[in-house]
Amino acid sequence: MITPAFTCTCCGQEHNGLPFAYAMAAPVYWSPELAETPGNVLGDEYCVINDEHYFVRGRVVLPVHDADEDFEWGVWVSLSKENFIRMGDVFEDPARVQEPPYFGWLSTVLPGYEPTTLNLKTNLHTQELGIRPLIELEPTDHPLAVEQREGITLARVQEFAEIALHQ
Repeated sequence: MITPAFTCTCCGQEHNGLPFAYAMAAPVYWSPELAETPGNVLGDEYCVINDEHYFVRGRVVLPVHDADEDFEWGVWVSLSKENFIRMGDVFEDPARVQEPPYFGWLSTVLPGYEPTTLNLKTNLHTQELGIRPLIELEPTDHPLAVEQREGITLARVQEFAEIALHQ
C-alpha cells in the first residue's frame, strides 16, 4: 500500500508516503569489532556472539486499524543454543511451520517505546519457507505488547516515520 505524503510534525516538511516496516541491522549486543574475532558472525538471518549467544531475525507485526496492511518491526530475538540449532536443522524444511514456538528474548531496542523493548519475553513462530519468523510478545502491559494485541493507527505509523527521519 502506498500512502499519501504527510506533513511532518517535527520539521513541517512534506514527506513521501509512510513506510510500513523498519528493520534493525543487528541485535543490540552486536558491534562491528566482533566480526574480527572467531566465534562471532552476523548473517542476514542469524547472529552468533562469542559462540555462546544466538540470535535470529523475526517480525513483530502490529495491525493498523485504518489501513489495508499491517506495520512490521524487523527485530532480533535471542534463542537458547538448543533452539538455535533446531531452527537451523529445519530452516529449509517446508514442514518447519509445524514446529512449536521457540522461547526467546527480544534483543532489539525499538524507538518510540518507554520502557525499553530490550529483553521482552517472546515466542518465535516459524513460517513458510521464505518468510521470516513471526515474533509474539508475552501479553503484558508493555506498550509494544499492547500494540501487537490491540493494533495501532496511521497516526502511530507516522510517529514511527518521524522518529526514523529525525533521530
